[in-house]
Amino acid sequence: MSARNPAPAVSVAPAERRLLRLPQVEARTGFKHAHIYNLMRQGKFPKAVPLGVRAVGWDSIEIDQWIEDRLKERA
Repeated sequence: MSARNPAPAVSVAPAERRLLRLPQVEARTGFKHAHIYNLMRQGKFPKAVPLGVRAVGWDSIEIDQWIEDRLKERA
């Protein structure tokens, strides 16, 4: 009888931090820009990071955490 070796532990690398633009945030959350900005004003969504005079982005890790927190709330 041969001994079975347990499967090696797989380590998952942490998500790569990136700045997401509005279309990417809309795609990840399913929300349109007006709702995203309303949630930000209410303090219920991660704040945008200024990138330039008329450009903003969102921290991908903060967005992923926000989504994960919403999923935990439904349990």
